Amino acid sequence: MKVVEQIKQPIVREMELFEKKFHESMSSKVALLNRITYYIVNRKGKQMRPMFVFLTAKMVSGGMVNERTYRGASVIELIHTATLVHDDVVDDSNKRRGFFSINALWKNKIAVLVGDYLLSKGLLLSIDHGDFDLLRIISVAVREMSEGELLQIEKARRLDITEDVYYEIIRQKTATLIAACCSLGAASVDPEGPHVETMRKFGELIGMAFQIKDDLFDYTDDAIGKPTGIDIKEQKMTLPLIYALNNCTDKEKRWVINSIKNHNKDRKRVKEVIQFVKDKNGLGYAEQKMKQFQVEALQLIESFPPSEYKDALTLMVNYVIERKI
Repeated sequence: MKVVEQIKQPIVREMELFEKKFHESMSSKVALLNRITYYIVNRKGKQMRPMFVFLTAKMVSGGMVNERTYRGASVIELIHTATLVHDDVVDDSNKRRGFFSINALWKNKIAVLVGDYLLSKGLLLSIDHGDFDLLRIISVAVREMSEGELLQIEKARRLDITEDVYYEIIRQKTATLIAACCSLGAASVDPEGPHVETMRKFGELIGMAFQIKDDLFDYTDDAIGKPTGIDIKEQKMTLPLIYALNNCTDKEKRWVINSIKNHNKDRKRVKEVIQFVKDKNGLGYAEQKMKQFQVEALQLIESFPPSEYKDALTLMVNYVIERKI
């Protein structure tokens, strides 16, 4: 059995019902919109975010979920999908997970409007049922994701990101959404409980580990989703690179920065930068940091009583850093 299937095992029924509800939450009177949302629903990924919502809710409540849990998972997925549709426009991407992106099929104008539509559907789903606590969690996540992206754009131009700024960028850009899933799962079954903050922190730590794992993919030759060296070509500052730049001579630093800024299309030069980062133990350092986040995350759920949901969440944390794609 695949690891993802194993993680899904304790929430199979919930995930099936969720898919139905999620599809319904997208419906519109505009035929064009329905055609596009149908396309979106049918090319879904691993659905890790809703899985975090349901597993957290069940672990916190001892196996119970309610309508708020389903709405929370739908809202997260609507808003996450909206941000992906907008991201593809921003990045001028024609593909996502091997499928054509919305903007490739229907052009940018429609893609932006579809993203806006999904965002509004997500907000209304919370408002219509008075789930203002859940809406707050989601809205904070959306704000932070936008800030993280803009912070990265602002800092990337100078290529002098410190490790602290890097953590702030990935906390906002990547970790905040997973943090929202976990705090939302807890809040849906125990609105005022102490677990809402614990699970938010848990999600944040997993998100940090998840992004560092993504950074490491850029330096491996495995047959994964993204080609090696793509971050260097796009002048993105990743943790292995930041560590290498902080632990080399001024001359080496100038060479690396010049390579990234002016020679990022030169395959040989990109290979040399990758080798330089490896020689400076950039990968070892990033892996060690990733494992640190993993350990901290698992410590946060240690005190919960044993359950299949807790086991699945533990498996999820380990999957995040051991995944091959």
